[in-house]
Amino acid sequence: MPEFKIQHVTKYTYEGLVRDSANQIILYPIQDAYQEVLKQELTITGDPVVDTFIDYYGNQVGSFTHRDPHSQLIINSQIWVNTKHRPLPVTDIFPEQQWQDYDRLRYIVPYIDFLKQEYFDGQAELQAIVNKELKKEDTPYQAILRFCQYVYDNFEYIKGITTVESTLDEVWKLKAGVCQDFAHILMVMLRLINVPARYVSGYICPNHNGMRGEGATHAWAEAYLPDYGWLGIDPTNNVVANETHVRLAVGRNFSDCSPVKGTYKGPHGHKLEVAVSVGYNKDNPALANGEILEVFDEPVIKPAPDFSKNSYQRYMEMIQQQQ
Repeated sequence: MPEFKIQHVTKYTYEGLVRDSANQIILYPIQDAYQEVLKQELTITGDPVVDTFIDYYGNQVGSFTHRDPHSQLIINSQIWVNTKHRPLPVTDIFPEQQWQDYDRLRYIVPYIDFLKQEYFDGQAELQAIVNKELKKEDTPYQAILRFCQYVYDNFEYIKGITTVESTLDEVWKLKAGVCQDFAHILMVMLRLINVPARYVSGYICPNHNGMRGEGATHAWAEAYLPDYGWLGIDPTNNVVANETHVRLAVGRNFSDCSPVKGTYKGPHGHKLEVAVSVGYNKDNPALANGEILEVFDEPVIKPAPDFSKNSYQRYMEMIQQQQ
């Protein structure tokens, strides 16, 4: 049972004083039989009260407001978490019954939400590929692994080529992207064969296995298997997501799982920095409050005539899953 320490620092530096910064955070790891949060320390500039609630998808969500004038906002989350290996599905028990079970799930909450797929222009082309890749003798588990392999083999991992605003059509034409793009394409393929699929945000641990996305925020998919439950599948690395993947949140897509988003009143321009430190508890040094390992600069945007309410949600979302 590995024990990891993860530190996730988000730092905003504003061009001038801002106020009434209202924020939402999804930085609380999921807790279940295979993932136990031993401790979490959350420090935020101004020491605001953080109200938490459980959203529709079962994620713990925090919200806070920093009302006083400030030129910097730091959100520093440190977690200590144990993970446990989850046994893999048995592939040869009643596969026909499993496929039949999916017909029933189409009308059951919450699976309905994870079967809906927004149309995109490349869907017919992808449907043809799905039909070709799916073998008559495949069990659902085998089909899931086959589709994961397809995304891994046919999409190039390139940082910065896409953003969270990139559409499925853009990703499909590029045949390239980062973890969130790989996850979204895999989810489409699964939904096209009537398998419920959901998006997962989190981290890969530890940071010396050579997998894409290590030591930073990461994204993958989960597919539902009858008589088993949700199976994590990481198309960016072509692996089953198990004890080295720490889950933060699940949803229909990235927008349901954004780690940090919010608004503020004040000057338009700001600088954003993010650092993530991931490793075994015994050998993972803590970052000092506000210390940054990776820097992401947002181009200065000239204020509009009315800039009393400026949103930094999109850029925050843009970089959170780019590793």
